[in-house]
Amino acid sequence: MSNEKKTIVIVDDDVDYLTILKMQVEKMGFNVVYAHTQKDGEKLLETIKPDLAIFDLMMENQDSGFILSYKLKKQYPDVPVIIATAVTASTGIEFGIETQEDRTWIKADKYLEKGLRPDQLHREINKLLKL
Repeated sequence: MSNEKKTIVIVDDDVDYLTILKMQVEKMGFNVVYAHTQKDGEKLLETIKPDLAIFDLMMENQDSGFILSYKLKKQYPDVPVIIATAVTASTGIEFGIETQEDRTWIKADKYLEKGLRPDQLHREINKLLKL
């Protein structure tokens, strides 16, 4: 395995949450590249192949995270994607990616509610990156 730092892309329109998440992920030893909007995230993914991506679900569109995930997986099917969202807390609507049907249309490898402890997030990232 390479000693080179893995790069994680984070796209989230909540500047405070993004700043905290960026610091946490960098503290875990990863490089972080980030964007604040779906549009900027799409541009970013045209220039970089990350080792893993973390997308907010609802940004300028209610399905921004799904769109980013779909576009990333179409270009790089092997890159793990985490959808991190507060949609259940905000709307009361619950969903996930437990079933094969869910995973067919939600092109993400993991769905996490925001507010996850850093150690839990670190475990999930390591699992997806097989570290």
